[in-house]
Amino acid sequence: MVKMNIDMDITPLSPYYQREGAALYCADCRILLRSMPESSVDMIFADPPYNLSNGGFTCQGGKRVPVDKGEWDASDGFADDLSFHQDWIAACRRVLKDEGTLWVSGTYHSIYACGYALQSAGFHILNDICWFKPNAPPNLSARFFTASHETIIWARKSPDARHTFNYEDMKGGDWHEGDMLKNDGKQMRSVWSVPAPRKAEKAHGKHPTQKPLALLNRIILAATNPGDLVVDPFTGSSTTGIAAVSHGRRFIGSDVSPEYLDMSVGRFEDLLNQEK
Repeated sequence: MVKMNIDMDITPLSPYYQREGAALYCADCRILLRSMPESSVDMIFADPPYNLSNGGFTCQGGKRVPVDKGEWDASDGFADDLSFHQDWIAACRRVLKDEGTLWVSGTYHSIYACGYALQSAGFHILNDICWFKPNAPPNLSARFFTASHETIIWARKSPDARHTFNYEDMKGGDWHEGDMLKNDGKQMRSVWSVPAPRKAEKAHGKHPTQKPLALLNRIILAATNPGDLVVDPFTGSSTTGIAAVSHGRRFIGSDVSPEYLDMSVGRFEDLLNQEK
């Protein structure tokens, strides 16, 4: 595995946590990104607030529970939500290399605003990935279709640059981590079947929008090379960071919640113990 340190001159901000190949910051991602050098990042994975914590309900463990992920996930109205997405996407664009790519995850509550903001900022959209969730919770209202997927937009900073896409790895790799849709030796399509995070992935706490490691492993291996710098501006429990460092990439993550960053620290420390 390639091991590389994060150059601490990359930002004047003090890290919340640092280890070989990774650094975490307790900061608004826009502040962190604006403190970093232009054109210094190879790939960004962003899982911004979905703006769906507005009095609704869902099913969890077979029970009806409110959708209340926290104040950070509440909508401030369409105009303010869009302005926020435009703001952090502009900050991401500044630090990305011309050939760098940005992945943005969301549901219908947020992904269309993000797509509009991406195109308005000059990004070139490469794919929209349908992440199918085979174990999605049921719809208790019985008034509309059961939501069983999220959309992930993959976009390149410059339409003229050559982005990284490890085609052969995606075509020929072993992607049987619950993906019933991927055929051996065939091109990987834009619909991915990936189950929710495993119990072991939540050993240090439950983040309400935690992504499965299998999903981020695929994204990291598809769009980066060893030694590349990966950034997650809404890192949460740092699934992106665990995937990045495990595959020899460097990682910087930010979050405004010390609680979620502490989950990240626990996961990184577990990874360090595994590497010994």
